[in-house]
Amino acid sequence: MRQTLVMGNWKLNGSKTMVAELINALKAPAAETPSVAVAVCPPVLFLGQAQALLNDSTIALGAQDADIHTQGAFTGENSPAMYPEFGVHYVLVGHSERRTLHGESDAMVATKFAAIQQAGLVPVLCIGETLEQFEAGETQAVVERQLQEVIAHSGIEALANAVIAYEPVWAIGTGKTATPEIAQSVHAAIRGFLAGQNADVAAGVQILYGGSVKGASAAGLFAMEDIDGALVGGAALQADEFAAIIRAGA
Repeated sequence: MRQTLVMGNWKLNGSKTMVAELINALKAPAAETPSVAVAVCPPVLFLGQAQALLNDSTIALGAQDADIHTQGAFTGENSPAMYPEFGVHYVLVGHSERRTLHGESDAMVATKFAAIQQAGLVPVLCIGETLEQFEAGETQAVVERQLQEVIAHSGIEALANAVIAYEPVWAIGTGKTATPEIAQSVHAAIRGFLAGQNADVAAGVQILYGGSVKGASAAGLFAMEDIDGALVGGAALQADEFAAIIRAGA
């Protein structure tokens, strides 16, 4: 049975004080809900602080991105090989903001995915469509293309040691949320696409929903058969709201 995973993507937000307050406030809700895996992805500057704060907790640590290189003359990049020293377990890859704002192609995302796995980390592969693509009925074609690029590069079996996050771009930071039924239909189609290549991988991979998830909407989403948790944005910065999402997964 797939475990529910609730992951907070803090994006470009935080301070030393905020990191301490938020992590300390989340320790009890995470410990009280052992059936739900919990992770947080702070900005890279706070990974060391977060690692120290999380030492006595059940919360896993994630990073928001990684470079394809492990070392060298690549100013400003973050090597996936350096993350394990900071206790990092998960790394987001292909987030819609990276694809849109930094021009990351499907091929680049696939290369990063492989580099993250080679460093012994678990990639969280973000896929999803824009509002224009959604309204044109292209959702399935878009997510299959994004998945297939990774599969072509690393093989379908690589997804057995990964997480998939379906994030409809039109529902990120807009306050819009796909209904549980819409989200479930896409998650089921993703799992069906993977099953066509490896049924065991498809059955085991966690597929998270990421699109303006709140405490009030989480239970309905998590009740769906193929929704295995959430990649949470804005609500992950609010301890009470994020705790409510964690509890909804129990």
